[in-house]
Amino acid sequence: MPKLKTRKAAAKRFRATGSGKIVRRKAFKNHLLEHKTSNKKRNLSKMVVVHEGDMDNVLGMLPYLL
Repeated sequence: MPKLKTRKAAAKRFRATGSGKIVRRKAFKNHLLEHKTSNKKRNLSKMVVVHEGDMDNVLGMLPYLL
């Protein structure tokens, strides 16, 4: 069998936790930050677990992640 290729764009955006969950960064933290409150920016900095509906797509792009 040939090796499966990893989608490099997805590899930069997702990582696995020790317990096997996949985490991602939140959106809306790149620019236009002046009008956002400190509390909102702090919450956007946190990592969040990928939704189970998107899990199959992410695992398809990252065959060797888990």
